[in-house]
Amino acid sequence: MRITVVGDTLLDEDLDGSATRLAPDAPVPVVQLDSRTHRAGGAGLVATLLAADGHEVELVTVLSDDTAARTLRATLAGVRVVAGPSNAPTPVKTRLHAAGHALARIDDGCAPPPPVAASPEMLAAIAAADAVLVADYGRGVTRCPEIRAALDSVAGRAPLVWDPHPRGERPVAAATLVTPNLAEASGLTGQTDPAVAAAQLLERWGCDAVAVTLGERGALLARSDDGTGEARQPVVLPAEPVQAADTCGAGDRFAATAVTRIAAGDDLEDAVRAAVDTAGAFLRAGGVASVVRPDPHPSQRPAGAAEELIASVRARGGTVVATGGCFDLLHAGHVRTLETASGLGDCLIVCLNSDDSVRRLKGEQRPIIGEADRVELLSALRMVDAVVVFEEDSPETLLARLRPDVWVKGGDYSVDALPETKLLAEWGGRTVTVPFHLGHSTTSLAAALAAVG
Repeated sequence: MRITVVGDTLLDEDLDGSATRLAPDAPVPVVQLDSRTHRAGGAGLVATLLAADGHEVELVTVLSDDTAARTLRATLAGVRVVAGPSNAPTPVKTRLHAAGHALARIDDGCAPPPPVAASPEMLAAIAAADAVLVADYGRGVTRCPEIRAALDSVAGRAPLVWDPHPRGERPVAAATLVTPNLAEASGLTGQTDPAVAAAQLLERWGCDAVAVTLGERGALLARSDDGTGEARQPVVLPAEPVQAADTCGAGDRFAATAVTRIAAGDDLEDAVRAAVDTAGAFLRAGGVASVVRPDPHPSQRPAGAAEELIASVRARGGTVVATGGCFDLLHAGHVRTLETASGLGDCLIVCLNSDDSVRRLKGEQRPIIGEADRVELLSALRMVDAVVVFEEDSPETLLARLRPDVWVKGGDYSVDALPETKLLAEWGGRTVTVPFHLGHSTTSLAAALAAVG
């Protein structure tokens, strides 16, 4: 099932440690950090949950080109990101915990952003969806007129679930289901009775149904009339009690389940019942803490980790080598080139074209192997020390940040003709070419596979 998640994406950071003493200069705890983890937040969390469920997921959002955004992209393995420019810093929400207790949350880059402009790729991803989940976090993606028009259009043929936000936008009238929590529903209507609030929201929004989530009490489902003019009675779908210190992400889990069950053919009541059950199971499993997984390979971490590696190599007087490319359909020629490049220094960084970058360079049918899998394959090679994905058509911006001592390209390139040669000379680096292995190319391999198929 191809599900498109539309909305605002941010980076969540968790700092966990222990606190056994107070600071000498103020009555505040001194926290000794034990771990630092990152995960996608907002619409990114919803996309992560759906991808973990095994669905084909596209995330339509806006992202900046800063360190936080690069870390955020690294948390979205398995999700195809279709992002326009945000023209604002990536929002980061950092939660500080000691001995399992929350001490503080620090919000960085969360000021109101400029208006969002939709790209053709963003609108095309919405139009091609089998189901759409809007995760509105009040940062303007759903305010864009072109995106709203695309959502209104796709909802005429596919399920659309809208998870609203107090600072967000009015759901499109064609929405199948809108899922505010009780606080949001009460804030929008001034009503504390969920049935009354849901009825008012149904009338105001004109959507098919509203499910007001009630925390440990489950959810209340209110539906529009059935075409006869007779109002349907709201239905309360109870939840099994669950003890959870942190309910963050439960609403995202609820909406993600609802959209997949509706798209699979369940009626609204069955879909909301399943969403209630799944949200409870999510909290019992640890909530968002269960979403954060250790890096399967240290080389798959974002550019910041590569920069740490580079700093350690340079501190001991070593030489940093980098190479780059699409590496679509990894073959023996690639491995030989990487082996040779690795021998030129003390660590090898691979600069990898993102999926969107490969499409622009090679055509809409490429890449054959997705970005996450290409990272995993390269990271598994013993001669590769780090893999960093870049979004541009060329690696020059990334190289300017990493500043390798040696840049390696295959022998089918001329050193003098490469724009990277002049760039590396700015910090005393050099570009070299290694032998080109005839008969080994992704294009020829893809053609051979097509012939066999």
